[in-house]
Amino acid sequence: MKILYAVQATGNGHISRAVELLPYLEQYGQVDVFLSGENCHLPTTLPVKYKSKGVSLFYGNRGGLNYYKMWKKFSISRIWKEAKALPVEDYDIVINDFECITSLACKFKNKPSIQFGHQASFRSPLSPRPKKREFIGEWILKNYATATSYFGLHFNAYDNGIYNPVIKADIIAAQPINKAHVTVYLSHYSKKVITNQLHKAPGIRFEVFTKDVKTETIEKNIRFMPISNEGFTKSMIESAGVITGAGFETPAEALYLGKKLICLPIRGQYEQLCNAAALEQLGVPVVHKMHATFFVDIAKWYDLPAPTPLKLTYSTYQLVQKVIEQAKALSPSSQPDTQNESLNSFAV
Repeated sequence: MKILYAVQATGNGHISRAVELLPYLEQYGQVDVFLSGENCHLPTTLPVKYKSKGVSLFYGNRGGLNYYKMWKKFSISRIWKEAKALPVEDYDIVINDFECITSLACKFKNKPSIQFGHQASFRSPLSPRPKKREFIGEWILKNYATATSYFGLHFNAYDNGIYNPVIKADIIAAQPINKAHVTVYLSHYSKKVITNQLHKAPGIRFEVFTKDVKTETIEKNIRFMPISNEGFTKSMIESAGVITGAGFETPAEALYLGKKLICLPIRGQYEQLCNAAALEQLGVPVVHKMHATFFVDIAKWYDLPAPTPLKLTYSTYQLVQKVIEQAKALSPSSQPDTQNESLNSFAV
């Protein structure tokens, strides 16, 4: 069996999840990866057969999106051309992790596909949303990468067809300890902005992972580290808590480890606002802006007890098994349905 696995490479979470899923997918046949995007800072050993600049989100230095850079990199003609050229018809199964070119290619060629990942969970209205819903954000979640069928991942099983997160094997096998430092990854803030805040909390040690350094450096109470999957995982396992954005993979791993967590959603990224709403339901503090007294919030949070660890209902092996079964069940004549919001699309 030939499997095409399309992976969105905006941010590091999709890549990290793909690396974890690959060995399980390879048990079912040959896997070719289509990597789309140019804003990932993790090196990857994925078997990438097709690569595209795709559509990427770029971040500014003070907590929001860089709209100018996003617009400058966007090319509808390139996306259209690449979708026409992508040979989705050569594969028995197409698995899509919220990637628009593959979605478009499947529409052009009447090829069934399954969307497998966190964004698929937002097909259900029961997935948490912020108090103020955004029309454009909801439209993107619904239409950016449509598929024939959906298999969602989220912090909780909010609806049928929504399952627990994929947690890295290294995290599952770990014995969490507390070496009293706080692990920090805030890709949407500059090193300068982060430094100014964390230096105001001299009683706490921080390990900050950032693309702005190539080698480990220490500045007072902050140890700056280059972005590394292994290094970040080790730091998180040994931390007292984690400060990060309101993405999905890193908060899920921190919750699984039973680590205290503060999340700062990226301004303008609606999915992160949805995640923030879900995290607040779990008791996680959410800070929408790194305000002048953010360090005071950190000091209070640092003294709080650790939360109850997140439990997994399904293993990664079981999740992949369900995805493959759902993908095999798709009729060759199926059409991507962007209109039907029935929960029947979640049936496994």
